[in-house]
Amino acid sequence: MGALHQKIWLITGTSSGFGKRLVTSVLARGDCVIATARNLEKLRATFPAAERSRLHLMQLDVSDSEDTVKRRMKEALAVYGRVDVLVNNAGYGVKSVLEEGGALAALTQFNTNVFGVLNVTNAVLPHMRERRSGTVVIIGSRSAWRPEVSPAGFYAASKAAVHAIGETYASELKPFGIRVLIVAPGAFRTEGVHAYPATINTHVPAYDAVRNAGMARFAALAGHERGDPARAMDLLVDVVKGEGRAAGREWPLWLVLGRDAYADVRAKTNRLLKTMDAWEDLATDLEFPECEL
Repeated sequence: MGALHQKIWLITGTSSGFGKRLVTSVLARGDCVIATARNLEKLRATFPAAERSRLHLMQLDVSDSEDTVKRRMKEALAVYGRVDVLVNNAGYGVKSVLEEGGALAALTQFNTNVFGVLNVTNAVLPHMRERRSGTVVIIGSRSAWRPEVSPAGFYAASKAAVHAIGETYASELKPFGIRVLIVAPGAFRTEGVHAYPATINTHVPAYDAVRNAGMARFAALAGHERGDPARAMDLLVDVVKGEGRAAGREWPLWLVLGRDAYADVRAKTNRLLKTMDAWEDLATDLEFPECEL
């Protein structure tokens, strides 16, 4: 691949899961990757024989302070001299009943999944704005469309937040030639995604049955998900590069991944539309008399 067509990717959370597969897919296309993770030794073990001339491994905890993240992103930008594609993949899922987890569990979840995305993205954006070019990818989740599934409410809320942030970024960054892609995957067979125990900051015995049933449901799903994460990340690279299965397609703001995700998003939007239709006559008749049509 010629240097003019070779993209530089910065991907967070690459020691496992989607991030690990995405690095492999990007390298297979001939691009360069700055791969980050909290644990550098684990990251080195994940990619022991990779093409190191096109792969730079770097320690980054996205939940660190804004100043620390800025310093790390400055180092990342110096590796190849630019970043064409930023993929905000780092994240995890708190399992907690809302009343038992409280604001502390919410803050812990948002610190990584939301504030981490903001700090990493904002640290890279001045570089992209100066070049008037770049792509920002935010890995969200179909869980944002299924917040009723307990005990994953805090996780769903964090992903709903980055979905909304992604849409705002898209409008704010369009004048600078920067594209945004919000990815909402369903259930894919990635390691350790359901490994976290339940977070209980204030034990409420009344929730024991609900919490235990929810945790058992997630445990039973682990390792049996139908989605292939490698195929999903291959498609993501196709979309970003405008090639392969995505060749000739219009750039999407949203990329929903998986049959289950499509079913869940459609079910949620259909329920919302049904409710709006049922209440439209009352809920839209609320203007001052002089403003009525």
